[in-house]
Amino acid sequence: MKIALIAHDRMKEQIVQLAMAYESILAKHDLYATGTTGSRIMEATSLSLTRFLSGPLGGDQQIGAMIARNEMDLIIFLRDPLTSQPHEPDIIALLRLCDVHKIPFATNLGSAEIMLKALELGQLDWREVVHKENEA
Repeated sequence: MKIALIAHDRMKEQIVQLAMAYESILAKHDLYATGTTGSRIMEATSLSLTRFLSGPLGGDQQIGAMIARNEMDLIIFLRDPLTSQPHEPDIIALLRLCDVHKIPFATNLGSAEIMLKALELGQLDWREVVHKENEA
């Protein structure tokens, strides 16, 4: 599975803690992250991931392009609900693309943990069927 890890500034410590706690699960998958989030995760874990630009500088859109091509399977985006974001339209576009392409999208620690546990149990394997349908 291809998994994107994204976090707003005030949520970066939480996503690092999440990556540390679920490192054994995440290590089995292809990981992608926006700029600083990716750097912080790599510094705290042994995980290897592909880093994109910072979210406000286009990283969200780079991940969105992968979603539009059905090249992403799970998005974990720990959003800061209490701080206004200048790139909010990009975030809304990301949500819309995930809805269009049936890609699970976790926006907080609780939903992220549920998604990672489901991933571990094979409950997201239906994404393989989606990939095959799109190849046909």
